[in-house]
Amino acid sequence: MQISTPKLPRKYLPLVLVFAVLVLLMPRTAKFNYSYKKGTPWPYETLISQFDFPILKTEDQIQAEREEAGTIVIPFYRYSEEVTSTVVKNAQSLDLGGFNNLRPSVVTRLGDIYAKGVISDAKVKLEQGSAQVSENLIYIQRNKRAVQYPRTEVYKVSEARDQLVALLAKSYPSVNLDSLFRRTGVYEVIIPNLQYDKTMTELTHAESADYVSPTLGYVKADEKIVSKGEIVTAEVAQILDSYKEEYNQVFGYAGPRVLLYLGNVLLALALVVILYLILHFTSPGVFSRGNQYYYILSVFLLAALITFVVERIAPSLMYLVPFPVFALFLLAFFRKKQVLPMYMVMLLPLLIFCGNGMELYVMFLTAGVVTIQTFSYFSKGWRQFLNAAIIFAVEVLVYLGFRFIDVGSTATWWVDLALIFVGAMATVALYPLIYLFEKVFNLVSVTRLIELADTSNPLLQELAAKAPGTFQHCLQVMNMVDAVGRATDADVPLLRAAALYHDIGKMQNPLCFIENESTAPGATKYHDGKSPKESAMDIIRHVDDGLAIADEHRLPEVLKDFIRTHHGTSNTAYFMNKYLNAGGDPSDVSAFYYHGQKPTTKEQVILMVCDSIEAASRTLKEFTPQAYDRFVESIVKGKEEAGQLEDADITLHDLNLMKRMLKTYLQQIFHSRVAYPKRNG
Repeated sequence: MQISTPKLPRKYLPLVLVFAVLVLLMPRTAKFNYSYKKGTPWPYETLISQFDFPILKTEDQIQAEREEAGTIVIPFYRYSEEVTSTVVKNAQSLDLGGFNNLRPSVVTRLGDIYAKGVISDAKVKLEQGSAQVSENLIYIQRNKRAVQYPRTEVYKVSEARDQLVALLAKSYPSVNLDSLFRRTGVYEVIIPNLQYDKTMTELTHAESADYVSPTLGYVKADEKIVSKGEIVTAEVAQILDSYKEEYNQVFGYAGPRVLLYLGNVLLALALVVILYLILHFTSPGVFSRGNQYYYILSVFLLAALITFVVERIAPSLMYLVPFPVFALFLLAFFRKKQVLPMYMVMLLPLLIFCGNGMELYVMFLTAGVVTIQTFSYFSKGWRQFLNAAIIFAVEVLVYLGFRFIDVGSTATWWVDLALIFVGAMATVALYPLIYLFEKVFNLVSVTRLIELADTSNPLLQELAAKAPGTFQHCLQVMNMVDAVGRATDADVPLLRAAALYHDIGKMQNPLCFIENESTAPGATKYHDGKSPKESAMDIIRHVDDGLAIADEHRLPEVLKDFIRTHHGTSNTAYFMNKYLNAGGDPSDVSAFYYHGQKPTTKEQVILMVCDSIEAASRTLKEFTPQAYDRFVESIVKGKEEAGQLEDADITLHDLNLMKRMLKTYLQQIFHSRVAYPKRNG
């Protein structure tokens, strides 16, 4: 017995290729490597801005401004040159009586006032809605260009009259200007030259409600952002968020490029080493099963590729990626204890390279762990949607946990939750890809193994009809390997299917095997009149017949391996001994040996031993714990002495567990029965 070690190129070359692909996929820009949280001290050295950058508003601030813009209407006015010219002409023709010498000054000052603009004293009225007219801002269109001005930059008609008096009072302090202007009609000349445009007011109001500037101000290069030990307030966090956004999206790598590439190489190497060690400690046999090994590496690369691409193109869509489906891709072909550590490694690129990597890692890890546990209950039909709902609920709980700890903008929560929902439901749509993977990588999913182990399967029904004794033997072996498999942490679905099909070749010649012989008195025995060699050859043929039937019915290769190995290269001891006892040549016994293969996996060893024990247990004469102990030990020892276990990937610990379970199993099956007393009289 030994653990087979795959050749180095087969084991390590795929890892080298994975390493190279990871290096090519990794980001080529620097990452903002500061972690901070509102309400806690800044743990690093004082941070100085390396470049100018805008302070970005939060979604809550933008939403608040949009709402405010929707409630305040800024009136729109058109500047009329025609009105201005008319006012000036009318002022020039005024008769001021004994004060006509003031006329040039009046005309000049009116020109100054009208250059800014005059509006009506009447308030702008809105027809409907709860919006209010702004008292602080107006739009003025002059020469086809509209500009926003403070309302105080222009005059109402009454204000224009007062301003005219105020401007002339310094030059003519002895004149009662207000009385003069009322008497001579100067005030009547002053009319609005800014004409209110209702249509443009409504249009600009609609546009202003839709657009709000995304920035709040600017931070200059070499300006301090935060000092060491300073508490990160909401304002400081907003500036840090803006700096991080600018750094990650615009600012290039400032250091030596060789260091950036070296960092990527080291991180890629770390990921590959972790993956290798996880496989080495949890699934060492996978290195010798190329299709499973390549499948794991392919799923790992697919997860990494999606992570890097989405992070580079649209990081906000990371919630949309259904990472738990990768756990299901693994669960379809591997056991839960193997899947969890592999899935944890596949999520590491999220943790390392994404801006909110910790949140994403914890969220998808939690959802994946729950999925691994629940999928066996919700794997068929519409129940998969229940599993998707569970994934959504778990991810939402983790998402809200992070939001409550670090309260930020609540405006985008519904968008994130919608993305999480779509991603969770996508697991249902993507799960059928396992059937494609099954074909491409020549794997057998747990689902298919369960289907093959269904005794209503047509091939098994044919076996039951043609070789009922063999079928019953297979059922007993299935129950036995199930118990042993659970005790030794073996692949139970695979063992159950293998037990049912390992002797499928016997239905080609069922009467050749004692379990199918008729027990009727006088019934002819198949081997009567045959030589030991002929009988042995007929019995041995059931392995080749089984492989032929397996090919015909397209059974998976992994089940054909059990057909090849369930007798290994052992001999038909009964007929070989009969041959030798009759004086046969000891050097001519090759016809009595199976030409199969020795078992190489733990599961194949379990089936070989259980097959022999189930068949031989029919010959037991004594039913005591001591008898079962001797019986099991002799069967396993015989396999070891015959060299049948020397290539198998099984430990002494597993062998001892197997023997202990088989002894217990036999005691439970062949326990004593209660003798029912006969009724007197």
